[in-house]
Amino acid sequence: MTISPNLLELLVCPRCGGVFEDDPDTGALVCRACGTRYPIPSDVPVLTSSIPGAASAHKQQQIAFFDQDPRDDFGVTRPHGAPELYQWLLAEKFRRSVLGLEDLVHGATVLTICAGSGLDAEFLARAGARVIASDISFGVLCQARERARRYGVPISLVVADAENLPFRDGSVDVAYVHDGLHHLEHPELALAEMARVARRAVSVSEPATALATAAAVRLGWAEHREEAGNVVRRLTLAEIVSTLAAHGFEPVAPHRYAMYYRHWPGRAVRLLSRRGLLPLAVGGFRLANRVGGRFGNKLSVQAIRMR
Repeated sequence: MTISPNLLELLVCPRCGGVFEDDPDTGALVCRACGTRYPIPSDVPVLTSSIPGAASAHKQQQIAFFDQDPRDDFGVTRPHGAPELYQWLLAEKFRRSVLGLEDLVHGATVLTICAGSGLDAEFLARAGARVIASDISFGVLCQARERARRYGVPISLVVADAENLPFRDGSVDVAYVHDGLHHLEHPELALAEMARVARRAVSVSEPATALATAAAVRLGWAEHREEAGNVVRRLTLAEIVSTLAAHGFEPVAPHRYAMYYRHWPGRAVRLLSRRGLLPLAVGGFRLANRVGGRFGNKLSVQAIRMR
């Protein structure tokens, strides 16, 4: 067995929904219903459709981009070693992503979709969750595996399509996404899939439709189309809340807030991380969100299953 039995019992064939058996001779997972074989390179099951040409051009573009070797190690290491303000901003985003779910997350099985290099998976693992990180890119999950190894956090990995998750109904306690839906061609399908596999709760944190963001796009401070090729699909609180409600989830702490930083910390973040300036920067951020956060560029929805 190259993957744990606990993980295997959660998985189903993305083509037909059948259960798997492990083939020790070839190191593959085989669907008992349709016979499709799925490889497990480096102990990471690749559970996307094996039909040639089945992936859309959009998905193929995303896979090709994120499978590339990173230009540096920052995707694996951040926020470790980053300026203190940068670390605080990422921790604040995570804090907002689990508002109302704090007690539930500890000890829960949490599936992260569009997990990338595992930043949020690490936050969740440190909060006491048993984490499964999934992404359509095998290459980026290799970064997540290196993060887990380097920092000693247990994270299971599965290559999966967020719009067609290879997990049983209600197989995980919490389905979690952070800045991932906006990469997708059909984010509404991924939301429905998250609701299907989550037994207890869903957490969604994404870019929000906002006047300030529209202005920032026009000025070139925010992206309309990302480097990976996708148009940034900015969502609204109402559409996420209504979609989750239709699947039996009740929101507990939906909100918008303002958050801005670049992927690589710049000179301003380094300056504001100095001992005398950091408390002022953090206090200013909190005050700005207290006053105008409801108009902010980010949204966060936490919802608990009611039926």
